[in-house]
Amino acid sequence: MLEFPRWKNILVVVVLVFSLIYALPNLFPQDPAVQITANRGHLVDAALKERVQGALQKQKLRFTRIEQVGDELLVRLPDPDTQLKAADALNTELGNDYITALNLASTVPGWLKAIYGRPMTLGLDLRGGVHVLMQVDEQAVLDKRMNAFVDDIRSTIRSNSIHGADVSRTAAGITVHISNAADAGKLGGLISTDIPQLDLKPSADGTTLTGTLKPAELKTINDGAIEQNIGTLRNRINQLGVAEPIIQRQGAGRIVVELPGVQDTAQAKKVLGATATLEYRANVDGNAVEAAATGNIPPDAKLYYMREVGADGKPIPVLLSKKVIVSGDQLVSASSSTDQNSGTPSVDVSLNNIGARRMEEFTTDNVGRKMGVVYIERVPETKMLDGKEVRSTHISEDVINDATIQGVFGKRFQTTGLASLKEASDLALLLRAGALAAPVDIVEQRVIGPSLGQDNIDAGKRAIIIGFFSVCLLMIFYYRLFGVISVLALFSNLLLLTAVLSLIHATMTMPGIAGIVLTLGMAIDGNVLIIERIREELRNGNTPVASIKAGYDRAWAVILDSNVAKLIAGVALLAFGSGPVRGFAVVLLVGVLTSMFTSVTISRAMATVVYGGGKKIRKVSVGGGF
Repeated sequence: MLEFPRWKNILVVVVLVFSLIYALPNLFPQDPAVQITANRGHLVDAALKERVQGALQKQKLRFTRIEQVGDELLVRLPDPDTQLKAADALNTELGNDYITALNLASTVPGWLKAIYGRPMTLGLDLRGGVHVLMQVDEQAVLDKRMNAFVDDIRSTIRSNSIHGADVSRTAAGITVHISNAADAGKLGGLISTDIPQLDLKPSADGTTLTGTLKPAELKTINDGAIEQNIGTLRNRINQLGVAEPIIQRQGAGRIVVELPGVQDTAQAKKVLGATATLEYRANVDGNAVEAAATGNIPPDAKLYYMREVGADGKPIPVLLSKKVIVSGDQLVSASSSTDQNSGTPSVDVSLNNIGARRMEEFTTDNVGRKMGVVYIERVPETKMLDGKEVRSTHISEDVINDATIQGVFGKRFQTTGLASLKEASDLALLLRAGALAAPVDIVEQRVIGPSLGQDNIDAGKRAIIIGFFSVCLLMIFYYRLFGVISVLALFSNLLLLTAVLSLIHATMTMPGIAGIVLTLGMAIDGNVLIIERIREELRNGNTPVASIKAGYDRAWAVILDSNVAKLIAGVALLAFGSGPVRGFAVVLLVGVLTSMFTSVTISRAMATVVYGGGKKIRKVSVGGGF
């Protein structure tokens, strides 16, 4: 009698229901849309919605719906052509106050979203967008870090009142000349404590210290700079509203960025290069209004302007010291909050040890004086001049706070003067990521149009359909009823694979589609092994029921061995591959696991339904004369 444990039957039903539910979101088409995100100092509200609607109606552009989703405005359009026209119209209407990005809006029902049902993300080759390959300037990373060490050593010399010491950068590293050998030994100990990354070597007479980076630290700095750049780019792109970007390291010193839905390379470069940070500077005595009017600025000062305007409607000038007390390089963490005294938005800042020491020294000596907080934003711009692309960088420097120091503080303090809670949140996020740790050069860029992406999708669908039905016809023709069982198991494998990839939010690319087609071909191997084993048992004279049992039991070991080899290959691709290779590896690994389950468990449950239940079986429909 052919039986299958009840708990396994329940498991099969649960898996099939799970597969149907979580594969279902992929059947709902996505609406072409334009996503609008506010820049600093602006809001996404009902007034913006009316403004956007008016701009579209003025251009006679049809739209499906305009809706506010969190801090973003989403405009749904009927087709990709209207989407591109709407994006251009809104970009012209809103200017630099808002960021407009092409997007695809989900049409998945709310009940599916409530249980985290969502479709697979489409990659750049299927959706269209911008691909950028950037080279990180590793020498600039080293120079920046060594210059910071020079400043730290000078600070240590001043704070410990060591006289006759001179610090300079040389080809060998950092050189410190000291007239007194005893002071040199003392300073060497202090530097080793504060900056353990340096390998200090004294000269023969003990009056010169030469510091070089330790080899392990050099590698750590380069790796850290690349990882920090990746984090900065990811946070910046997310804030500017580009949907579902892909940012990853490639090789030793390169970063790949893919921005799906973006068709404007100038906008992509703006998104990638824009960074923000803070600088804390002391106020300089003098008449800032007169300095702004005459241009006569004290030699130790620099003229800045407050973000807010005065009673005359003009920005308020401020004179700040050229010397920076603390900059974004010394920031350890930042979080947005609300000032308890004024109730205005603020950012809570935490400094590293050196930054904390500098701030504490300054505030100790300057209680009652003012200190300005400068918000610096760097945005690369690309303009066409005489038919040529000219690159430049727009630097915005605004004083967001110019307050009197009420008491001594160092490691942790609060910065106020921000326009809104959203701006405080944005600034905190950018400060946590910091500025780019190293300059990057764009060495390759290409744009994939949405029409080409749709062609790739259509080609992928054809490949899956043709591959699937070809295998189905062959199995049914050759193996009869057991071929039908195998085909149903194969279809359940496709459902389960799609459901798992959707649930883990995998990005589907052309290599991923190739992985699905390959998985379908490999998945049928397990069923072929089972059926051929059943046929062999029947040839040996076993009864139909015994042959079916033996076919599944004895084929399992072979199926396991072959799939373990595939899993090892998939893990290797995932570990050492990058970009499309990793996408292919993810599909392969998930596909191997799902095929092992469906080819053995689900097909056996189906075979039990057909041939079990106490039925007297005289013949098994497996082809080959049986």
